[in-house]
Amino acid sequence: MRIYKAKDYNEMSRKAASIIASQVTLKPNCVLGLATGSSPIGTYKNLVEWYNQGDLDFSQVTTVNLDEYKGLPRDNDQSYYYFMNEHLFSKVNINKERTFLPDGTEADSDAACKKYNETIHSVGGVDLQLLGIGHNGHIGFNEPSDSFEKETHCVTLSERTIQANTRFFASEKDVPRQAYTMGIQTIMAARKILLVVSGEDKAAAVNAAFFGPVTPQVPGSILQFHKNVILVADEAALSQCPKSI
Repeated sequence: MRIYKAKDYNEMSRKAASIIASQVTLKPNCVLGLATGSSPIGTYKNLVEWYNQGDLDFSQVTTVNLDEYKGLPRDNDQSYYYFMNEHLFSKVNINKERTFLPDGTEADSDAACKKYNETIHSVGGVDLQLLGIGHNGHIGFNEPSDSFEKETHCVTLSERTIQANTRFFASEKDVPRQAYTMGIQTIMAARKILLVVSGEDKAAAVNAAFFGPVTPQVPGSILQFHKNVILVADEAALSQCPKSI
């Protein structure tokens, strides 16, 4: 595991974007695993800026996203497809036919998960997987549980996650209660993992995930077993980690 400390969110975003940009430059036809939420917005902003400057070409890139809310169509402004289109897909020269997310409109959970697993396998797996981490240590929508889930599955969101996502919706009751998410096995199969974290409110989760025991009660802790993990976090997010960091 490599840890890069950033001064603040903006520096964290630039460092993370530079790692993704290097991946795209060195392997133009790479498969990027992408994430949503507030943590990667700055990263995407930098990538778009560098694309506009002529420094990046996304024309051969394939993307697979971590997750999608069950029940939300793509044109819903809180769907993760809408998010990705708003922050990246519509702003660079990526082939949208090569951008994949779970189908939130598929009511049959088994069918939706089976199809997305097949999609991930068909593109050859993920070269670089971008992640954030939740306050309870979740990655993707893999919530604390008694075991590590394997491939794409339907998850019932924890109350803490629902509350954390309420800020994006008109009210708490509008937050979907379920989502389709890549499983831990799929995430761990990525050849490289890039985790971005910002803010003091995430400090306990970072410390538990990277310096505590590996346990499904802290899903992100499984990353300790991955051979190529890069953590880019600001000083606040690393404030509860060992002082040697």
